[in-house]
Amino acid sequence: MDFLEPSAGGFADDDEATVRPGPWWRHTLWVVAVTTLGVGLGWAGSLFRLGPDDYGLLAAASGSPWAYLAVWAATGLAAAGVLRATAARVPIPSPGTISVILLVIGTRLSLGWRPEALEVAAMAAGALVLAGIWSAIALRTNSGTREAEGSGAA
Repeated sequence: MDFLEPSAGGFADDDEATVRPGPWWRHTLWVVAVTTLGVGLGWAGSLFRLGPDDYGLLAAASGSPWAYLAVWAATGLAAAGVLRATAARVPIPSPGTISVILLVIGTRLSLGWRPEALEVAAMAAGALVLAGIWSAIALRTNSGTREAEGSGAA
């Protein structure tokens, strides 16, 4: 059943824990696309807080949202990059889903709440730490598999 197996040249389903090898441009394109999706969904989720005080909804604190979007875009590029780099070496479950969830939550909270720089930095660091932990778990889980395959072939 060849149609059920992911092709070597195509994108594998995000739900499958598969190794995602490929050229660097494909990894870069994936990281940019996932970051754009996550930050875009977070921005869309907070749109009701960015407009005027219609319908009794409280608007977000004053200030420009662009700095927050830039911080979360940079955080997303780093977090998705870590997850994709791990996925290129070992099977990791849902790297895209994890990236998008972290970015949606961070962007949504930042745009609605407008925290100070130190708080935004702590939130971004937390997202990067969670992405690193997810990658470390995948590397640790698959290190035993790689060692077993290496000793069995010798």
